[in-house]
Amino acid sequence: MKIIADTHAHTLASGHAYSTIREMAAAAKKRGLKALALTEHAPEMPGTCGLFYFQNLDVVPREADGVRLLMGAEVNIMDPDGTVDLPEKTCRDLDIVVASIHPPCYGLDHTREENTRAYVEVMKKPYVNIIGHPDDGRFPFDYETIVRTAKETGTLLEINNSSMRPQSSRKGTRENILTMLDLCRQYEVPVTTGSDAHVDVDAGNFTNVREVLDYCNFPEELVITTDWDRLKEFLGIR
Repeated sequence: MKIIADTHAHTLASGHAYSTIREMAAAAKKRGLKALALTEHAPEMPGTCGLFYFQNLDVVPREADGVRLLMGAEVNIMDPDGTVDLPEKTCRDLDIVVASIHPPCYGLDHTREENTRAYVEVMKKPYVNIIGHPDDGRFPFDYETIVRTAKETGTLLEINNSSMRPQSSRKGTRENILTMLDLCRQYEVPVTTGSDAHVDVDAGNFTNVREVLDYCNFPEELVITTDWDRLKEFLGIR
């Protein structure tokens, strides 16, 4: 299975990442990627860039070192109502939008039902393309509901390489990803691949992603990042 795109990565603009746009693009090229999404943390994440950063991304060339750049955001899911921390208009002007739960923005005290509702509500927003790292056991939710909602709304669920690092603070990630993939196969829901790289050496690093895909013999046709034309169509880009 050849993965040709990374739909979730960060540059130093996110505050706790360490490489520039060009450094990330060069690393993606070395790994043979056709496309790299740079999805900086949205404004409510401590230390990240502000609203004007995302409103000015039209000045950034969409190709570097022969790699197509998708300039976007990783918006924070703020509450069980699915509130996010960028305006709708700003999100619609971006190439790609990932929505994720992070402890500094969402907290750690919500119930399974509230977490499920948060994901369902955010997937109803047509400008949200991807649910980022839906694998963190610190935020339990009903996987079948989320997979079925992803199918209904056309939202991609992410297999996050960084989540499965031994150093990751996320809990139970590999087991949760396997549960999600089993349901995605059952309901024929496509997934995407994100390195969640915060430094250039990890751009396009899918070592852990490939391991779980191989382990469960997941169908290649359900991995949208193996087909550049299909990914472009999904995102509505030329």
